[in-house]
Formats: sequence, structure tokens, C-alpha cells
Amino acid sequence: MKDKTIDYVLRTTWLAVNKMYNEEAAQFGTTMATGFALLSIDPENGTPSTSLGPKMGMEATSLSRTLKSMEEKGLIERKPNPEDGRGVLIHLTDFGREKRSYSREKVLMFNEVIRKNVSIEELNNFYKVTEIINNMISNKQIYNQKEPIK
Repeated sequence: MKDKTIDYVLRTTWLAVNKMYNEEAAQFGTTMATGFALLSIDPENGTPSTSLGPKMGMEATSLSRTLKSMEEKGLIERKPNPEDGRGVLIHLTDFGREKRSYSREKVLMFNEVIRKNVSIEELNNFYKVTEIINNMISNKQIYNQKEPIK
């Protein structure tokens, strides 16, 4: 373990989680990205399409493809935003709500199983470390150093 870099551990862990969710989603003809989008859309009021990308950490092109696929499958519908005539709200259809519930169940199950196998202290340390990493990246503290790392 000591020979592995932090980014290697993060990347391989995320790829394993991503693969697990995609394998589960594939049984129902969908993808993890679709499940994540379903969970990111407000089931009652819809969500502005412009806020979905940042909320999900997706680029506009990938999000557009995901939303188009979701619309074709009858999971979502686009409606004009009553508060902004230029904007569009993404709403879940009844079928989309059903699939959202399934996605939510799978995410909660993942969390429950991890919590049963990891102590509270270990989990809190994990959250603390990932928060520090995210803050350092957000504040550009990684590659904007004045002196080279030795």
C-alpha cells in the first residue's frame, strides 16, 4: 500500500465504484450517469438544465447526451421555466420517479454495506481527507506552489 500514490488509490477506487454501479444499471438497460442524473433532479419541482451539469460534475456535452437518452427512454421531460422564459426545467416522468427510487435504493444499499464494514472513525477520517483534498484543489493549492516539492 505504501508504494501507491494518493491519486492512484482515489482513481482505482472510483473506477471500481463506477464499474459496480454500471454493471448494476446495465441489468436494467441504463447507466450510472443516468442513475446519478435521476438522483440530481428535484422530483417535485424539476431542476434547471443549466444547474444539472455543475451539480453532477459533468461537462455540458456529456450531460446533453445523457439527458437526450433519458428523454428518449421516457424518464424525463423538458418544460419551460416559468421564472425564466429562456430556461428549461428538467422534470421526472412517473417512469423516471420509479427509476429514481431504484437508483436511490442502490446508493443507500452501497452506503449501508460500507458503514457496516468500516468504523465511524475510519469513515470520518475518509471524509476529512477527501474534504481537504477537494478544498486544496478548489483553492488551487496543488500546482500553484512557488517552490518545487522536494
